[in-house]
Order: sequence, then C-alpha cells, then structure tokens
Amino acid sequence: MTPVRQVDVLVVGAGPAGLAAAARLASAGAGRVEVLERETRPGGVPRHCAHGGFGTWTRPLTGPRYAHLLAEAAERAGAVIRTRTTVLDWEVAAAFGTNVLLTVGPDGPEALGARAVVLATGARERPRAARLVPGTRPAGVYTTGELQQAVHLFGQRIGTRAVVVGTRDVSYAAARTVRAAGAEVVALVTEHPRARTSPARARSARLVQGIPLLTGTTVTELLGHGRLSGVRVRHRDGRTTVLPCDTVVFTGDFVPEHELARRGALDLDPGARGPAVHTALHTSRPGVFAAGNLLHAVEPAGTAAREGARAAAAVLGHLAGAPWPRPGIPVTVETPLRWITPNRLTPGRVDPNRPDPNRPDPDRPGPGRRHPAAPPPPHLLRIDAPLPRPVLYVHQDGRLLHRARLGPRTAQPHHTLTLGVSWHGRVDPEGGEVRVSAG
Repeated sequence: MTPVRQVDVLVVGAGPAGLAAAARLASAGAGRVEVLERETRPGGVPRHCAHGGFGTWTRPLTGPRYAHLLAEAAERAGAVIRTRTTVLDWEVAAAFGTNVLLTVGPDGPEALGARAVVLATGARERPRAARLVPGTRPAGVYTTGELQQAVHLFGQRIGTRAVVVGTRDVSYAAARTVRAAGAEVVALVTEHPRARTSPARARSARLVQGIPLLTGTTVTELLGHGRLSGVRVRHRDGRTTVLPCDTVVFTGDFVPEHELARRGALDLDPGARGPAVHTALHTSRPGVFAAGNLLHAVEPAGTAAREGARAAAAVLGHLAGAPWPRPGIPVTVETPLRWITPNRLTPGRVDPNRPDPNRPDPDRPGPGRRHPAAPPPPHLLRIDAPLPRPVLYVHQDGRLLHRARLGPRTAQPHHTLTLGVSWHGRVDPEGGEVRVSAG
C-alpha cells in the first residue's frame, strides 16, 4: 500500500475557482494547502484566452494576465501549486479519518490525505465524437480550448478557412482566435433560430467583421482525407450544402468535468450535471466541497473565483469543527430552465459563509469592528429559450413559496439568472423536492 502523505486541504484544479479557494484558505491559516493541476501551468482556461473581459470594470485584464495574478496571489498567501499532477482516484483511509486521493506526477504515484478537499475541476467542451457528427477523421478539427491553445500558447498554424459551430459567447471568441491566426471565418453555424449571444455581439460579427451567420443549420458530416476539405450542413428546409473549409471549431457545448466526483461517489445533480451542493458548497461526501464550473457549465471566470472563495469559507468552518449538513432537499428546475445551483437545501441550517455580527472581522483592523449579517448569495440559473416577461416560481408539494418577476429581456440563453433566498425559511424540512419554474 502506498504511504499516505497528510496535508490540511487539497484543491483539485488550478483554475479561477481553485486558485481563489487556495488563496483564501492559505491566507486564513488553514495549514498546508496544496493545489493539484494536471496542466503544465496554473490558471485554467483564462491562460489561453488572449482577449479581455477578465478582472473588473475598473481593472480590466486579459485572460493570461488574470490567470497569472490568481496564481501569484495563491502562492503569495502560502499555498503550494503542483502542476503536471493528475488525480486518478479516491481511497478510503479510516486510520486518518479523512479523504485520500491517489495522484501521479513528475515524481511518480503518491497518496495524499486531507482534512478537506475542494473540487474545482471546471468544465470541458464536448468534442466532435461526443456530438455524434459522422464523417472521416481528418486533421483540422478543434474545440475552442484546443484552438486557443494551438494559437495562443503554441503559435501553431491552423489552416486558412474555418467554420465555427455554435453561436454562444465562446463561439465568437473562437472566431476572433481564427482571425488572429490569419484565417478566414467561413461562417458561424447554429441549429437554433437565432444566435445565443447578445444581439450587439451578433450584429458586430455580421456587419462589422463580415462573418455570415447560418441559423437553423446543422453540421451533418465532415469531409476530407488527411486534411478537412469541407463540412456538409443541413438547413431547416431540408436542403444540404457543403461549406468548403480546412478547419472546423466545435464550440459551446460544455459539460462539467465530473469524472473525479463520480469516482468519489458524490451525488450529481441531473440538471447541472455537476456535484449536488448546498448553499455553502458542501457535497454529499463529508469533507469534500465543490466550486466553479464543475457545478455549472459554464459561467464567467469571476463567478468561478467568487465561488472558490465561498467554498474556502465553508472549508474553514469544517476545519473548525462545524457539522456536515444532512443530505438536504433537492432543488430542481422545469423546462425551459436548464439548471440551478446550489441545488440542495437543509432548512434551518445556518450558512457558515454568513458573517456573524457578534464576531470581529479579521479583515478589518481595530478592536470591536463587526461586519453585518448578510444572507447567502442567490441561486444561479440558466434558461434554454428566451422569455419576454419572465416570472420565476418556487413550489414545494404544490405550495407556492416564492414568486419573482425578472426584468424585460433578462431571460435569454446567454444571460445568467439569479433567484434570491428569502424563501428558504418557508421550505418544509419534511416535504418533497423544491421545484423552480419560469413563465
């Protein structure tokens, strides 16, 4: 049996969520905090996002700069970041009363035990094979992440004419990367009746950059031997055509990277397809927390980083002896909502992230300083189809708990919706699941 090396907290994944969690834990004196990352450098997806949009309104950053600052903050706080280290599986270690992860890195296999584990493994795009697109297997087929790494990290040539499949925000980022590599974007292709991004972004791509948008169009076959020569598409009226190209980029169909969570027997939420979590990001496995795009594929890096910091606050409570929550009541959604997170509730439980008004705030100097009580942050939701005048309803066992009207034009597939938590106190601890619907 491999000897177990003990640490206080293990963070799996060095993206925004994992690095933010590690920085807060290390700075709060949580003991030895180690971050395990399978890539060669920390930072996650922002490392190869050369465009802006990261940071804050007052301090905008490019993706690589944002990733660098997050990693720097974690290391400055005292966290240890171990790259080129892959977590393979879990092992039960009753002697330690803890979670043990089996890893392999540059120095070989190792078993690591921790009093707390934060899973921040992020999300991935489904490649061509997972989308069941038939045809040959030529060179020139990418996901957005593969494209950005090839262009921005390795300086590789990608071809001269590219078709981008998808019209989400990430699809337009892929189109920018194609153009930055000196190639032409033949078209943006989507099966939906309209682009699933903001109207301003779609107009800019079509009118300013001259990129054609083909809606109601599905890629049905990849063509070519050796190198891609074109993609066959089917339009909504049944016509089929071939778009000549030597590159195709599949974008936007993200799924949480939940394999490690699944191997650890964590409960998964069927809507979000990531670990089911309580409001303080506890999972169903004692000592294990989850944060970031592992919970919801996908939200911006800033959202993931804030969740990482929230998970760290809950970890500190756990290390201090806070009890683990009961399984809780599932929170589910109805069509056209896609998912909601957090998606488990334990009525009557105090959120360990909620500041105690009777406890001094360690982040503010001076004796007697207090910080006011604040409710847990809202639930996040996504929707599949636009609603002009959206209203969210929360029911349990046929009883209306909450009704919230959202602003006009806010319920769009490219927008994150939020649902406040004022209704939590009306949930029956002995009742059935809570259902959230939109109309």
